[in-house]
Amino acid sequence: MDERILKWLFDIKICVDEIDGFFSGEEKNFLKYKSNIMLKRAVERNLEIIGEAVNRIITRDSSFIEKINNSRAIIGLRNQVIHAYDNISDENIWSVLTHHLPKLKLEVDRLITESQG
Repeated sequence: MDERILKWLFDIKICVDEIDGFFSGEEKNFLKYKSNIMLKRAVERNLEIIGEAVNRIITRDSSFIEKINNSRAIIGLRNQVIHAYDNISDENIWSVLTHHLPKLKLEVDRLITESQG
């Protein structure tokens, strides 16, 4: 695997782990998330990085469009957070955190493991 792609995969992994760390030791709670502006901004920043890394990966190797499910949606979310910040829905971000990030984490871990095998 291309070294840059592997680096970007690790960037994604670090961001997902960081987001998970924001909730370590406690159950994920939407109302706490919604009321904590610093947490929301930290999550959004990590989602920006994840989206940019996915964009760079598929730009460098388009075969990753199939290897990273929802890659276009991930990039779209990044663009929304950056360019349409005034239309960000807490509910949408929360859905990404609870439903999509765990799947992305599994995919990225698998890709990293495959690259080392």
